[in-house]
Amino acid sequence: MKLSFSPTPAQLSALKTAVFLAALWPLARLVHGALVDGLGANPLEYVTHQTGTWTFNFLLITLTVTPLRQLSGLHWLLRLRRMLGLFCFFYAALHFTTYLWFDQFFDLDSIARDILKRPFITVGFAAFVLLVPLAATSNQRAIRRLGGKRWQTLHRSVYLIGILAAIHYFWLVKITAIVYPLIYAALLALLLAWRVRSRIASYRPPAAVAPPAPQTIRFFRTRP
Repeated sequence: MKLSFSPTPAQLSALKTAVFLAALWPLARLVHGALVDGLGANPLEYVTHQTGTWTFNFLLITLTVTPLRQLSGLHWLLRLRRMLGLFCFFYAALHFTTYLWFDQFFDLDSIARDILKRPFITVGFAAFVLLVPLAATSNQRAIRRLGGKRWQTLHRSVYLIGILAAIHYFWLVKITAIVYPLIYAALLALLLAWRVRSRIASYRPPAAVAPPAPQTIRFFRTRP
């Protein structure tokens, strides 16, 4: 069902502010938990799990914007997508920093060995590395410098990032807790399938080029 609501600039600004504050709520909960000693028996595991979960949450929310816009006709939703994507990177950076700082204490040799020996760390690290250029180019200046087509090609790597994040989640948990990775993988598959369907539906084969008209050969009698 198509909707006709279009916010005014003031309403859109207020909406962006509300989304921004709501996106900071998971971080506020972690900070509050740290202040009141409410992070459980294993604070490192709790913080790592929460930041990783919210990274995946914001990735899925960001990917949901396009289908929701297409279904509802609310094109202004695209104005929120960049912020949501940057929050995905923000929580990914917190997730990665938690691992570097509190788990490995910035021991580069240990980190390198961990990345090479533990597959779920390898996949998670690859996803984070791919996420960095997307965050760095999430601005109008980058779009102008790269050009719209190259910028879109670069940002389509978010689909690969989502797949890597799903694999990272699968390999991270024990078999008894696999239900949550399955749910996240199913949601991701649904969002990717929507995009494949949309691209197929919008595909238009190139128009056939008509063959050139045959040229008439004229014979002229030459004078002696």
